[in-house]
Amino acid sequence: MMRPGWLLLAALLLLVPGSSRGQEADRYAPLAGSFDQVRRGIEALAVSGDPRAAAVIGALAHGDLLRAADGTLYVRAGDAVTDARTGASVTLPDDAKPVRVNNAVRAAIASAIGSLELFAPDPATRARAAEAVFHSRDPAALPALDRALAAERDAGVRATMEQARAAALLASPTAAVPAQLQAIASMRARGNLDARGVLAGVAGRPPEVMAAATAAVAELDFQARLWGVAQDAFYGLSLGSVLLLAAAGLAITFGVMGVINMAHGELVMIGAYTTFVVQQALAAYAPALAGAGLVIAVPVAFVVAGGLGIAIERCLIRFLYGRPLETLLATFGLSLVLQQAVRSLFGAQNKPVSAPAWMTGGTRVGGLDFTYNRAVIVLFAILVVAGLMALLRFSSLGLRMRAVTQNRRMAALMGIRTPWTDAMTFGLGSGIAGIAGVALSQLDNVSPDLGQKYIVDSFMVVVFGGVGNLWGTVVSALSLGLLNKVLEPVAGAVLGKIVVLVLLVAFIQRKPRGLFPIKGRAVEA
Repeated sequence: MMRPGWLLLAALLLLVPGSSRGQEADRYAPLAGSFDQVRRGIEALAVSGDPRAAAVIGALAHGDLLRAADGTLYVRAGDAVTDARTGASVTLPDDAKPVRVNNAVRAAIASAIGSLELFAPDPATRARAAEAVFHSRDPAALPALDRALAAERDAGVRATMEQARAAALLASPTAAVPAQLQAIASMRARGNLDARGVLAGVAGRPPEVMAAATAAVAELDFQARLWGVAQDAFYGLSLGSVLLLAAAGLAITFGVMGVINMAHGELVMIGAYTTFVVQQALAAYAPALAGAGLVIAVPVAFVVAGGLGIAIERCLIRFLYGRPLETLLATFGLSLVLQQAVRSLFGAQNKPVSAPAWMTGGTRVGGLDFTYNRAVIVLFAILVVAGLMALLRFSSLGLRMRAVTQNRRMAALMGIRTPWTDAMTFGLGSGIAGIAGVALSQLDNVSPDLGQKYIVDSFMVVVFGGVGNLWGTVVSALSLGLLNKVLEPVAGAVLGKIVVLVLLVAFIQRKPRGLFPIKGRAVEA
């Protein structure tokens, strides 16, 4: 058996095209027909097992592998020069010139580097190398893969290497039929788009191989459709959570007070701008807390939006109770005032709101792209609704709000200060809108028009779920979010939204009080 040093010598000889020796015109670069010889030399180096092979291939990739007129190869590393075969330090001859490469040689270099990294000490490096071999599908890497698999002990890396070997086998027309069938099974187990691409590229093979590849492609297509449904469900759940956050505060104020607050979207927008201001302030005055800016912005946005809501109720809304048209017009005018005020203070351009590190990126679970920011929004919506329900059920304010919702006049006769309850309720709903703005700052542009994108959807959620019923708001928000995302791939975003609106109108005609109407309101009729 040849020792690694002799294998290295044989591989290096391939890197020196014989047709260029002794010919002045071809001395410093291989002929067009010699590039294939260089490629074969690289492939031989990749499986030589010699520790100097990586240095030689890396030098070739960076233009630092030089050849003298006598065919000797040298590796240049800065000012140091070594003999490529022995590794000894030498003086570079004056006639040494870089070995030239073409696209085929570059592809062979990339594959060879991946093959050599299959033996790296770090498991992550070996896994990346195996993945690179998988994508190159180079049958020349099979000897290196076989040697690497024989020594591999990490189960995850070993699985990736087996998949790379399967891809290389399916690219080799000379592979045995049982090996090809086993490779198809490995690709089916991998189950992603890359595996489907490998299987779809199988052609001109024996009938049993073609039948197995066709069946595997059909199975992967079915799995992809299932994962697509799961992906739409996840996006629908995240959209429903956004709608829930935007509509929760509106459900409280509309349900308890009967006020059509067209400025609710601007309260959401103020919550988003509060997030921007908090992050800017922390970056300027408390850089150590900058990473927690989003968390700190949640209570600040609640206080700012809630305080503004109480001021709006005391200064405007309380004079318009029982006059829904005037309330609608007044709050619509207020929304324009708030938008212009924000434009005057911050400008019309979008403001950057950074996401913390734990909300950036995502992961892939099977065929599902699981983004962290959407997952955090879903969890945040759950926490907000749970806290709101606990407040309504167990607090004194919640008891008074429920009493006023069910029968305002009876609550007043029992000693409940309904004006104070109205102010606190409007402040609570506005504070929830501010919290929604914090969440939306991670998904949408922070601009003066932010609230206008969600005000109509918020009213749709409240009306569909049942005015004043928080559980109805939860169910309707998630239902509308899922329905929107299910219809988008079929009908498109715009037409899908129109279909949802038409279905909602048809439902309201049948049940004008929504999914979960509050029965106590009949007492006040």
